[in-house]
Amino acid sequence: MSADEATREIHTFCRVCEPACALVAEVSGGEVRKLSPDREHPVSQGFACHKGIAALDVHRDPDRVDRPLRRTTSGDFEEISWETAFSEIAERLQGILDRHGPPALGAYLGNPLAFNTLAGNGIGSFLRQLDCRHHFGSGTQDCSNKFAAGEAVFGSSTIHPVPDLERSDHILIFGENPRVSHMSFLSIPDPIGVLRAAGERGACVRFVNPRRIEPERGGVGEIVQIRPDTDVYLMAAMLHELDAAGLFRDDVLDAHAKNVAGLRAFIADYRAERVADVVGIPADEIRSLAREFGEAESACVHMSTGVNMGRQGTLAYWLLQMLSLVTGNLDRPGGNLYALGFYPAAQAGRSEAPEKSFFDSRWGRLRRIRGSLPGNLMPEMLGDDAGDERVRALFVVAGNPVLSVGGEARMRGALEDLELLVCVDLYRSATGELADYVLPSTDMLERPDINLCGLGMQHRPYVQYSPAVVAPRGERRPEWWIFARLEQAMGLKSVVDHATPEHAEALHFGRIDHMLGKSGLSIEKLQASPHGTALLPERPVGRFFEDWIQTGDRRVDCCPPLFEGALEGAAEIFEAFAAAPAERLQLITLRDSHMHNSWYANLPRLRRGRYADNAVHMNPDDVAARGLAAGQRVRVHNEHGAIELAVEADDSLRRGVVAVTHGWGNAHTPGMRTAQAHPGQNPNRLLPTGPGSFDPLSNQAFMTGVPVEVEALSPATRPAAV
Repeated sequence: MSADEATREIHTFCRVCEPACALVAEVSGGEVRKLSPDREHPVSQGFACHKGIAALDVHRDPDRVDRPLRRTTSGDFEEISWETAFSEIAERLQGILDRHGPPALGAYLGNPLAFNTLAGNGIGSFLRQLDCRHHFGSGTQDCSNKFAAGEAVFGSSTIHPVPDLERSDHILIFGENPRVSHMSFLSIPDPIGVLRAAGERGACVRFVNPRRIEPERGGVGEIVQIRPDTDVYLMAAMLHELDAAGLFRDDVLDAHAKNVAGLRAFIADYRAERVADVVGIPADEIRSLAREFGEAESACVHMSTGVNMGRQGTLAYWLLQMLSLVTGNLDRPGGNLYALGFYPAAQAGRSEAPEKSFFDSRWGRLRRIRGSLPGNLMPEMLGDDAGDERVRALFVVAGNPVLSVGGEARMRGALEDLELLVCVDLYRSATGELADYVLPSTDMLERPDINLCGLGMQHRPYVQYSPAVVAPRGERRPEWWIFARLEQAMGLKSVVDHATPEHAEALHFGRIDHMLGKSGLSIEKLQASPHGTALLPERPVGRFFEDWIQTGDRRVDCCPPLFEGALEGAAEIFEAFAAAPAERLQLITLRDSHMHNSWYANLPRLRRGRYADNAVHMNPDDVAARGLAAGQRVRVHNEHGAIELAVEADDSLRRGVVAVTHGWGNAHTPGMRTAQAHPGQNPNRLLPTGPGSFDPLSNQAFMTGVPVEVEALSPATRPAAV
């Protein structure tokens, strides 16, 4: 057997979600033959879910874009060379900029870029040199509230104290499904294993969710079923009851906090008795939740997208941090800790005066969160009403706003009206189908990376390097290279001007080497380490207020002045909830182990059986109350849109809640044949869009708890599934 045919094992890791679970790729003949969990990795220890393993299916998918594509006058696509693509895109873009100036350029950057070490720097260089002012991103669909709250409370958008699950006596988790999503803003392999072990040693584990999620049904933890989009009032009530019971740690607050009086003034209006009917939890249970948390020897809190995506995600994340702080559990074993990692990222996210980030626009007062404008304003900013600020040329990188942002019809119309739309992606997605050019990017097996995404959020701090496991198929290229070549075509300064691609890649990694140097590491040292991995010191305890917090006075802001308007708005929303009819239905997103956003829509083995379509899940009592039957086709609608799908009776949901899996809606995506054969329905058609549809503190879109109605469409066609 020749050296080329011999099977080699290459240590790599998953780049689908934050845990970055370690994998082993078996390679021979320049092809990946098998991808499996790395059972000897010191951190993940053989844990990896099927989503990571499915990266091999994505790599091999015959529907992948392997060569640059150009839309023809007939609306089809034809393959062109990279040189032609760069030349034509540069010429068209330059013409637009000459006619309309820098405001005409925009960019939408998708979720996968968070797991791509070099892409952000390369894309950023291109956009900065062209003075791009319209940045959009997937963060305003799932997590920008956390950046805004971290900035206001701790002085940095990159401070997110993680729960110390292995030492905590009381673990309280809001809006998270760790069985399916493996947690967010907490990089931890096998979270269910850790939570189960916590329960076995006697810790109380509680999930707050409108649904009895899989961990609870599997014997891990207990569920507190809340009404969607009301978590902020439960947290406020818990804080009120903690204060009333004398469980605020005044010594901690005197030493490390400011504006405590403002916090107390806000929570004074939200007694357990007052909020009980709104949140759907009895007052006695709220008081018990508060006292158990406050009286525990140690307690930690965490929350995820189920709360982030509500109308008040920023306030909820603020109050979550207050639960930790006022009980003395911030920066304490078993509480919430800052996870340093290999680089002190807290300072990188520092903001001296977030209140100065707002500016006036024709759509009201706006701000940028980590550079991003509200994704829900894209159609407005791409349309005629934007005037001189109208975006006319848009680059979409590793994103699919047609399906991931609310208001699909408006988004499609806005993208179709662009003078130039360029998509850089693995597939010709629903958004790519509208593009003038689709440029093929590499996947995680075809590029080198470190596990950068978990920085500052790791349960067990470590850093891992993965080389490119195999060479790119066809003419796939890394995003940094694509934008470096576009820079050249535009006559801009480029990293490839005087360097080979290999040397240019090394130059990009120079920034990473600088960061690694803070821990005495380098790419070279990682390459020489077993599994490409270096273990780092445990999360430090007792240094948060001295070393990591970034407010000017080193104190936690317990009621940032920036929140004044939002606190008034919270009272108005509360009254609206209290006045809402009892029979109202609210839509939430159903997390699906066979879908990750829209990443896996085209994989045949993940589109089988009950996963071949999406349905509207309803509590059986809600199904019966409306004279419906499981399997019946129904119309789910509201003022924003409508979708038609089958009912699935689901007793894991509390009454008044309906759930639909997102990432579907590929009826018009012929470039992804499996996805088009199993298109499903896009629930984001039911979401509000435009002014007023996002949290003004964070630009986070309102995507959960949205009121809907359900009505019969046709007789029952399939059996119930519970």
